[in-house]
Order: sequence, then structure tokens, then C-alpha cells
Amino acid sequence: MSAIRLLVLGDVRLRGRAHGYQVRNDLGFWGAHEWSTAKPGSIYHALKQLAKQGLLLAHDTAPSTVGGPPRTEYEITEAGEAEFFRLLRYALTAIQEKQELLTSAVGFLVDLPREEAVALLKERVAALESWRREITRDWTPDGGAPQEWGHIAEIMKLWVHTADSDAAWARDLIARLEEGAFVMAGEGERDLSVLTDRPPL
Repeated sequence: MSAIRLLVLGDVRLRGRAHGYQVRNDLGFWGAHEWSTAKPGSIYHALKQLAKQGLLLAHDTAPSTVGGPPRTEYEITEAGEAEFFRLLRYALTAIQEKQELLTSAVGFLVDLPREEAVALLKERVAALESWRREITRDWTPDGGAPQEWGHIAEIMKLWVHTADSDAAWARDLIARLEEGAFVMAGEGERDLSVLTDRPPL
């Protein structure tokens, strides 16, 4: 699953209404071009595709007063809102997806109610623990990889390390959320300083 759908839907939702240049700048500000497939061309393509699918509503605006071309502005639809939250929830619990999907989801974590975010992260931890047990049970008998596998045994060690480190990160975030970290959905206004043309709060 591509992270760009989540990134674009989330950014348009956060802005309320946005044109492609704003979305591109926001994702660039977040460094998404470094850790995801969100390159300029793919961002504009995603906006058009999401509009075709009824997840965004496109508005043609008047030409610029300084002679620039008209821009298309987008706003999220009810279906787009539902898709955004479906993707967000999936990304927080899926453990076999590319890292960019989880990274994208963490950027929108505060759009969830605190209790739901904690519950989803606990699902993630449980899935990682289950995966770790499967690795050690089915792939590393007697607690160690077969010696005859040589360097291939390092794959299992990598998987165990990945499961352990991902779970440790999630547990730490759960603890901080339970202690009241961040302003979550329903607790106050969303911090808009993450947008490129909004002043810090």
C-alpha cells in the first residue's frame, strides 16, 4: 500500500482546502521526498486520482491577479475522510508494510482520539510479539538458527531485532500517550505549525 494516499488526504484534510503547490510544499517541509515515494509528480498525480475516485473534491479557481494560471484547489469529501482514517488505522497496526507507511501515519497520529491511538498501537505490539514468536518457533529451533545456514541465519536475527525494536518504540509511544503527550483529536485545536505557510502557534 502506498503512503502517498495517506499523506495527500491527510494534508488536504488538515488544510481544509489546498492546491497542489501547497501540498507539495508541506510534504517537502516534512521531508517526505526523502523517506517516501512522495515526489512532485506523484503528488499531483495522486491529487487527480483521488479526485477521480471521489475522495477529493476539485475546485477550479480564478486566474492569479499577476497573470498566473488558475489553480485547482482540493478539499476532502466524506468518502475521503473515511478513507483517510481507514488508511491511518491500517498503517498503525500493519507490520509487514514498508516503513514509509508507518512514518506517514505517525505524522497524523494526533488526528485520532487518544484512547483509539493507544489501542491501535497496542494491536501493533501484539502483532509484533506474535510475529517474533513465529520466527523463533518456526525459523530458529532451539533458540538459534541452524549453523549450516551460515550467514543466511542473520536474516532471522534481523527479523527478531526488527520486531523487538519496533515493539519497544510502540510501547514507549503508548506510555507517553497515556501520560498525556500531545494534543489529540477532541482535546483542543490542531497544531497548524506543521504547514509551510502557517506561523508557529
